[in-house]
Amino acid sequence: MKHVFIIGGGFAGINLVKHLAKDKSLEITLVDRNNYNFFPPLLYQVTTGFLDSPNISYPFRKLLRKYKNVHFLMGELEFVNSEKNAVTIDGKDYSYDYLVIATGVSNNYFGMEQVKANAFPMKTLSDALTLKNHLLRQVEKAALTTDRQEREKLLNVVVVGGGPTGVEISGMLADMKRDILAKDHPDLYDKGHLPHLFLVDGLNVVLKPMSDKTHLYALDALTAMGVDVHLGMQVKDYDGETVFFADGHQITTKTLIWAAGVTGIKFAGLPPESYGRGNRIICDQYNKVQATENIYAIGDACVQTHEAAYPAGHPQMAQIAIQQGKNLANNIIAARRHGSLRPFAYQDKGSMAIIGRNRAVVDLPSKKHFQGRLAFFSWLAVHLLSLATAANRLTTFYRWVVAYFTRDQALRMIIETSNKKD
Repeated sequence: MKHVFIIGGGFAGINLVKHLAKDKSLEITLVDRNNYNFFPPLLYQVTTGFLDSPNISYPFRKLLRKYKNVHFLMGELEFVNSEKNAVTIDGKDYSYDYLVIATGVSNNYFGMEQVKANAFPMKTLSDALTLKNHLLRQVEKAALTTDRQEREKLLNVVVVGGGPTGVEISGMLADMKRDILAKDHPDLYDKGHLPHLFLVDGLNVVLKPMSDKTHLYALDALTAMGVDVHLGMQVKDYDGETVFFADGHQITTKTLIWAAGVTGIKFAGLPPESYGRGNRIICDQYNKVQATENIYAIGDACVQTHEAAYPAGHPQMAQIAIQQGKNLANNIIAARRHGSLRPFAYQDKGSMAIIGRNRAVVDLPSKKHFQGRLAFFSWLAVHLLSLATAANRLTTFYRWVVAYFTRDQALRMIIETSNKKD
C-alpha cells in the first residue's frame, strides 16, 4: 500500500481524502492542528451569535470513521525531509509516498507588529469565539461607564478589509445594532450611543473580485445599514485604542477586526524556490510542487499559473480548493493504475456575498448578476448545502429560520475559557 500524507483538513484536504478513500490500495493519513473540520465562510455568524460553533464544525474522527483506509492525526507539520520521504509532526517522524500540503493561509499584517498584537483576526473558530466575547464585553462596559469618550472607544468597531469577510461581518453587526442591541440596551439606544461601525479598505471598491454592479450595490447597502465605509484608506498602525491611517486620519476604538489580507505558510525543508508571491507554493498543472518529486499542494496554499485566464494564479476561493482536491485525487489514483493525468482546469461556478437581511449579491459565470432578496436566499441555500453533515445543516437551518422571523438570536453569552494548561 502507498501512504498518502495530507496536511490540512479544510475544503481542499477533506475533499482529497474523500475521493482518495475510494482506492483501497492507498493508506491515507490526514493531519490537522484541530480535531475538527469547520466551515470558514460562516465564522462571522459565530462571532455575531447567530450560530454556535458546533453548527459549522464536526469532529474529524467521526467524519472519517466510515473510511477504513483513512487515519487522523492531530498535530502540526514541523519539517519536510524530501530526500527521505518523511515529515516531522510534533516531534515525531512519519514516512510517506505522497505528501499533500493543504494548510490554507494565515493572516497578513504587512509587517505591522502592533496591528498583529492588538487586532482581532477571523481565521479560526477560536478567533470567532474570542471576538464574540470581546464584542459583547465592550457593550456591557459601555453601559456602565459615564465617560463619553471611553464609551465611544468601547462602542466603535473598525473592520479592515472590504472583501467578503469584511463586508459580511460589517453587515451582520449592523443588523445586530438595529434589531438586537437597541432592545437589549435601551439606555444606550435612547442616548444615541449604540456602536458606530466603520469598514475600511485601501482599494476604491468593496468586493473587488466581483462585478461593477456588485461594487455599487454592496456600497449602497452597507451605507443604508449605517456602516461608515472609508475606501482608499490604508491602516498604518493600531495600538489597541487608536487606529492610525497613512493619510493622518485616526479612529479611536478598542475593536479592530482584521480581514485585510492573507499570506502563505512556509514549512522548513521545502526548497526556497518552491515559494512564490505571498508565500504561496508554486505548483505545476497537476499540483506538483516546484523543485520536488512527490510533494503536492492544493487550495489557498498553492499557486498555479498554467491557465491563461489566471496568469497570476487562481483566486483563493473554496470552490477552487474543492475542485483541486478532487482532481488531485483522481490523478493519484490514475497514476497508480498507469492511466493518464488531467491538468487542473477551474470550472467557475460564480461568486456571492451576503450583506445583511434580504441583502446579498450573486455574480454568475455567464456575466449575469442579481441582488437583493433572491440573492439572499440563494446564498443561504448554497452555504447550507455546503456544510459537512446533515446534522450541521438541520441545526443551522433552524437557527436561521428563528433569526429571520424574530430578528433576534439567543447566543449572546460571554463564556470565558479556562487558562488551565493540559
